[in-house]
Amino acid sequence: MTDISVAAGQSIHATSIVVGRTGLLFLGPSGSGKTGAAFACLSEATALCWNAALIADDRTILTVHAGRCIASCPQSIKGFLELRGTGVIRFRQLDRAVMHCAVVMTEPSAATRLPPESETFSCNGASMPLMRLWHDGAVSPLSCLRAANPELFLG
Repeated sequence: MTDISVAAGQSIHATSIVVGRTGLLFLGPSGSGKTGAAFACLSEATALCWNAALIADDRTILTVHAGRCIASCPQSIKGFLELRGTGVIRFRQLDRAVMHCAVVMTEPSAATRLPPESETFSCNGASMPLMRLWHDGAVSPLSCLRAANPELFLG
């Protein structure tokens, strides 16, 4: 089992969104594909007539309240999402939301074909499942997340 931990109140390299009722936290350095994957999820959720909202792009502030990880956005980038090669766009935005799953973007390789089981992401003891997505754009990120963890997207 692999665990990734961060301290609460810290701004981290992450893009945070809500699809349906599920908060998704995409982790990774600049250029890792987190914004593209998050935008693909937002677009697919919108096409499905689901709730779809941006919390923060590229920098997310994490806090913990009642044992749950809460994502919010630095004021200076609120409502903006940068699509490389397209520019900065505005997207429906929420001030904050509970995060339910962390997603790490990984490079396609034989070594990352089957990720470790039961990985978690933790912010000051508030844990959530951690999933890995290949940064190749070949498959819908939301479809992959729904297939791997359908319970996150019920109701």
